[in-house]
Amino acid sequence: MAHKETHRTHRIGWLRAAVLGANDGIVSTASLIIGVAASSASRSEVLVAGMAGLVAGAMSMAAGEYVSVSSQADTEAADLVRERRELREDPERELEELSLVYEGRGLDTELARRVAEGLTAHDALGAHAREELGISDTTTARPVQAAFTSAAMFAAGAALPLSAAAVATGAAQIAVVAVTALVFLALLGAVGARAGGAPVRAAAVRVTFWGALAMAVTALIGTAFGAVV
Repeated sequence: MAHKETHRTHRIGWLRAAVLGANDGIVSTASLIIGVAASSASRSEVLVAGMAGLVAGAMSMAAGEYVSVSSQADTEAADLVRERRELREDPERELEELSLVYEGRGLDTELARRVAEGLTAHDALGAHAREELGISDTTTARPVQAAFTSAAMFAAGAALPLSAAAVATGAAQIAVVAVTALVFLALLGAVGARAGGAPVRAAAVRVTFWGALAMAVTALIGTAFGAVV
């Protein structure tokens, strides 16, 4: 009977973008709402600021992810073009490089050579992409996926503190938004850690701490500017 193992590395691309987008959505929107509310702004002004933050943040996340991941994809493509040319122009040298990689991993010279020859015959470019460049199907850059995932998750995350702000009124608004944001940040950290197979408690504490710090700083700034105005 075949031994079946469950790994999570195939989730790296979308999981990173999803967690980053949701975390940014919660933290930035909650902090914005709390900062504006602390400046003694009206309820409608707070909600307008929060909605503007949601839309602007989602678009910014999409653009930022697309540009940054596209740069990674361009670099990977250029490296593959160079590797393909080297395989065509000097296959023996490339075979030797691949053999040395496996020797460095503990294989004896003869076995490393045979492994390199077998992989070269099967898929030379794929073997060199994995072993020399660190490029594989799991880690390859996907700009469109990263952009849409980040934007959607930012909007979903931002909607949580914005909904809390819409429900709460008066002096309770800041407290309700802060508590709601911290609860959802803790849940986000736990879910992201569970999906990636990492320790849940450490992830929840980490993301909650930085979220609380961001909201505290913006509350102080909002209070200071509100007092000056």
